[in-house]
Amino acid sequence: MFRNPNHRIVLGIWFGWALIMLGYHVFVPARFTVQPPDYALEWTPAETRPGSQKGKIFLNEPFLNRHVSWDSEYYLAIAVSGYEAPTIVRIHGQLGDDAPSAPTYWPFRVYIASSNDPGIPLSYAFFPLYPIMMNLFALPLSIFGLNEIATATLAGVIVSMLGTLAAMFAVYEFGKDDLDEAGGLRAAFYMLIFPSAFFFAEVYTEGLFVGLAFSSLLLLRRGHRGWAALVAVLATFTRAVGVTLFIPLLISWVKDWEWMELDLEWRQIFYRGLPWRAIFGALIIFAPVIAFFLWRISYYGMAFSLVEDQYFERQFLAFGNTFLWWSAGFKALFGSIPNAAAYYFVEWLGVIIGFVACIAGMKRYPDLAIFGFLVVFLSFTSGPAQGMYRYILGAPPVFLFLSRLGKNQIFDRVWTLASILIMGVMCTMYMFHMWAG
Repeated sequence: MFRNPNHRIVLGIWFGWALIMLGYHVFVPARFTVQPPDYALEWTPAETRPGSQKGKIFLNEPFLNRHVSWDSEYYLAIAVSGYEAPTIVRIHGQLGDDAPSAPTYWPFRVYIASSNDPGIPLSYAFFPLYPIMMNLFALPLSIFGLNEIATATLAGVIVSMLGTLAAMFAVYEFGKDDLDEAGGLRAAFYMLIFPSAFFFAEVYTEGLFVGLAFSSLLLLRRGHRGWAALVAVLATFTRAVGVTLFIPLLISWVKDWEWMELDLEWRQIFYRGLPWRAIFGALIIFAPVIAFFLWRISYYGMAFSLVEDQYFERQFLAFGNTFLWWSAGFKALFGSIPNAAAYYFVEWLGVIIGFVACIAGMKRYPDLAIFGFLVVFLSFTSGPAQGMYRYILGAPPVFLFLSRLGKNQIFDRVWTLASILIMGVMCTMYMFHMWAG
């Protein structure tokens, strides 16, 4: 890999970025603090008041504490204590065949109880691969003698950063194919400085997901469909939107015209047997869908749907709620609350860049553009108007689009300055447990 000198440049940029991000999380709190609460959203004042984090044991470990906030609690809880961690907030509800008076959703029954039942932990809203990787990396890290939470935190940061490195190599290759060597390096750099890119250095799934998803797309481009499908399955078990990787897999298969080589007449099938090559090819292509379906009908998948719907208010293609949420987000830009206006400026910036970049790339790189568009579209239409500028990190056309614009030296300097400054502000808010998307 490192025979290409630009690969060494990518590695060097990543290594420098990792050191800077680790240092930044120490430097900022040493220099100043942020005054709570945060009025960015309707619910954030109650969740960001002084002392609001005291009862969350997974967010109070001093070691690398500034790298954990919000959803980090659930990933650490799953890694350390499993999905049924006793300290995690639960919603009233039950899954299982013994749930009384419940509507049937094969193979489980689901209901929302009004009584004081054990309930379902909010952890079930989060996919398992990232905590599993944290556990794997925690095994060798245990030699440092840290407690369980501290070890899991260190492992989570390492997994996120390594996933980011894999994504950088993939984005460089995409940019090199679309533009040139300089364009590839520029795209990889823009990925690191995007306003929400600080999540790549936190205990969040963004780093691992982009590493897996972008690597799957690169493997597919290089003709390794089987490996691409395997990595796509891993991406699916990291974030639900990873299942859409089956679309680029399908496009690749159709372009190869393998199905045209098959004689599917019933007479030929009778004499020659089933077209196993086609069946095996279809299993590879739809591997992410099959994996997602099997997970979805399991206890974990049913619990995921219940918690997402009832607590986080996210649903698949929730067009009505999406319109209401994002309309309110647009009005907040011109409202009287500066916290909300500034926050939604960043969100709408992400939305616009995401859609424009994916649509603009449909002709140049349809495999990346279709996947990226699905990532942006499905995230945008899932409900609450929050976190969107973080979700579009999973859309590779964003960085290719910016890299193409970055051929203009004025845009390159101006975007770099603006993006890094915004990222610095949002990262600082995250470190002080204010809302950062």
